[in-house]
Amino acid sequence: MSDRPSSGFPRAVVVVAIALPVALGVGVAGIAMTAPPAEEAADEYDGQGQRRTGPLPLSAVPAPDADSAECAALLEELPEETVSAGHTLTLRELMEPAPAGAMAWGNADHDPVVVRCGLGAPADLTPTSELVEVSGVQWLEMPGEGLTTWAAVDRPVGVALTVPDDTGSGPIQDVSEAIAAVLERVDVEVG
Repeated sequence: MSDRPSSGFPRAVVVVAIALPVALGVGVAGIAMTAPPAEEAADEYDGQGQRRTGPLPLSAVPAPDADSAECAALLEELPEETVSAGHTLTLRELMEPAPAGAMAWGNADHDPVVVRCGLGAPADLTPTSELVEVSGVQWLEMPGEGLTTWAAVDRPVGVALTVPDDTGSGPIQDVSEAIAAVLERVDVEVG
């Protein structure tokens, strides 16, 4: 008796051809049952693949005055939460080693809003730059791809606020109020 079925293929090939798709189907079903729904998983990540929850990794940038008394006072004055386009954003823990003079807010549904203190004057600041005043603070708007960085240019230490494009005005208002409360106004100096 031959071990070939009537089709002419060896029995082992037929068994593997049937068993392999079944095994793959069971494996995929098991993964699907344990994985979060796709929309939930997507909400935990921002547009750059960074997690929206847990410690936020921030790279160090040149900030010669980040350890100053002015930056310490500003970070202390900033609120625990801010509202952005109707969403409440809470303080985010920063991944160690966290850069000095930095703070962030966010939630699982919103990319982080980041403030940095102690920076130098922005290179984009020129004598003809258009500034925007918010709560008595002069800001330079520097649009980027998917986000905007605002630089406060009339204080003794540089402050930058980076927000996703879909952010409302809440964060810049809150940061402006904190800046106005603890940092004296100085003349805008173009580098």
